[in-house]
Amino acid sequence: MDMGHAAVPPETAGVISAIVLAAGTSTRFGATKQLLELNGKPLVQHVVDTAVVAGVDEVVVVLGYDADAVRAALVVPPIGRVVGNPRYEEGQSTSIEAGLAACDPESEGAVVLMADQPGVAPEHLAELIERFSEERRPITRLRYRDGPGPALLAQEIWSEISGLTGDVGARELIAGRPERVHEVPVDADSPPDVDVPGDEARL
Repeated sequence: MDMGHAAVPPETAGVISAIVLAAGTSTRFGATKQLLELNGKPLVQHVVDTAVVAGVDEVVVVLGYDADAVRAALVVPPIGRVVGNPRYEEGQSTSIEAGLAACDPESEGAVVLMADQPGVAPEHLAELIERFSEERRPITRLRYRDGPGPALLAQEIWSEISGLTGDVGARELIAGRPERVHEVPVDADSPPDVDVPGDEARL
């Protein structure tokens, strides 16, 4: 056996953050959908717990509309914290910006999760993080059979979020520079989100 060349372990990601967007006004749903109970837990709790199980290093939950009620219902994990977005009425882009600003300065990337999409599987998020550590692309995104899923944004492009306005998110960054994106295929349909009354039945 040749012992002259030690194997070089693959590069691994440092701090990986998760941002859970839970600041929306739930206008179409008619109530604070973040608090909708599913299997004994509010929707937002399912998303937070999924991020923890997937192996992120920190979870930042961004609150806005009905913040006191959502915070009271939420069990924040030891690696988690809650931040407020006073500009939540201006759209999703402001919540992403608030979440990124609250991340650990050592964070190398942040996966953006929606509080109304509790069906994202932790094993898929774990694979997303693993692929990011291998590829080191500006944007790494899950690709379900029927459409895109959550994206992990490398720290180097966080400043671009401040250039977005309104109710837009990572998809706007992807649309502008698709060559920066590494997609991770998932052999499943995208999990449903909750927008209007009755959507919860699909969960």
